[in-house]
Amino acid sequence: MASNRRVEKISAAQARRIALAAQGFGRPKPEAVGARQLNDTLHRLGVLQLDSVNVFERSHYLPMFARLGAYDRADLDRLTFGRRPKYIEYWAHVAALIPLESWPLWRWKMRGYRDKWLNDPTHWVSQNTEMLDWLRAELAAKGPQQAGKIEHETGSKRKGGWWEWSDVKTGLEYLFFLGEVVSAGRTRFERTYALAEQVLSPELLGIEIDRHEAFRQLLVAATAAHGVGTVRDLADYFRLPQTYSAGVLKELAEEGAILPVTVEGWNRGSRPLTAYLHPDARIPRRIDATALLSPFDPVVWERERALRMFDFHYRIEIYTPAPKRIYGYYTLPVLLDDRIVARIDLKSDRQNGVLRVQSAWREPGQPAGYEGRVVALLRETAAWQGLGPIEVMDRGDLAAGLAAELGQAVLPAPRFAETDAAMDVEVRLPPDSALEESLAD
Repeated sequence: MASNRRVEKISAAQARRIALAAQGFGRPKPEAVGARQLNDTLHRLGVLQLDSVNVFERSHYLPMFARLGAYDRADLDRLTFGRRPKYIEYWAHVAALIPLESWPLWRWKMRGYRDKWLNDPTHWVSQNTEMLDWLRAELAAKGPQQAGKIEHETGSKRKGGWWEWSDVKTGLEYLFFLGEVVSAGRTRFERTYALAEQVLSPELLGIEIDRHEAFRQLLVAATAAHGVGTVRDLADYFRLPQTYSAGVLKELAEEGAILPVTVEGWNRGSRPLTAYLHPDARIPRRIDATALLSPFDPVVWERERALRMFDFHYRIEIYTPAPKRIYGYYTLPVLLDDRIVARIDLKSDRQNGVLRVQSAWREPGQPAGYEGRVVALLRETAAWQGLGPIEVMDRGDLAAGLAAELGQAVLPAPRFAETDAAMDVEVRLPPDSALEESLAD
């Protein structure tokens, strides 16, 4: 697809608005949210990152809420984990939901894993071929199953704590990475495993896309989703190797499928960063938005981009020991219009029906007086979660202002954060995280 549009230089503010518009911000929220609105947003994003931390709400529900407002999470579950889902899981960015039709774009990665692991006699896959054959046969004979059920029937046990998998779980995960096994949905966030042919159509299974063409399609999709971005930004959208991606992006720009641009202030030292703009990207004059962002929302998931785009230095602190945390366990960026103005650590206290603001912090340099908009957002959030009162803990330089807007006093904050939520390692660590760059570079 060639384009006659020529944009050589854009300002940092324009880039920020382009990016937010491409992500679906700045549009009036629909009066009612159903399957059509959810589908449109999911396809706009192209990928929905999964994360099991549930202290406030699981991460994959939050991008829809940020862009569309309150919706029934059961509707999203039916689309993504139902009996006839339109989306499927794969390691696209990290563990993520992707449109069903984009699954063949990852065949190159599945082949890469296979070649790497089977040609390494020390690798678990090479050393456990009998276990993998047995798991294939088990799923073929009994149909889709959860790892826990197979473990129970076979007596397979985890080798240690939460982070140690049984051989059954390890084998299923490796088969998942190889594309032989796919997700057949989740129940209480536990994945059900199935052979690919038990879930995917023969037509979809028959599609073969080579690595280079897959990169072309994925990088065009990443440019559309980001609107504008550097090589690192665009490669990171689907966690593609940067070196190979740089060559593909240059090729796409020469064809006019994407447009090379210079963005004011996007530099490394004195050198401007190479950036690309999607030819269909809108450049709004302003963005009207009020949203809580998941830590894994595409707007902020690439930390260097968040710093460059919003002057927002962001690190989630779930891995940081409680006494060493600065902002809180699971802080959510607060987007107002085209700026990130605060970060808030939320907890859904379902037992008491309370939305608890465990900490609230202003971002330096942002104009004051936005407490009312944030409180309105918190009230909308509490209602969406089926909670009533909002309680603000006395932690952070925004806490008192939010409590005053709510007409209440801040409550004493505990010395350290409350007990951390358990994390499901399957959505966090691939079996071989050092493999990513070697698959294409």
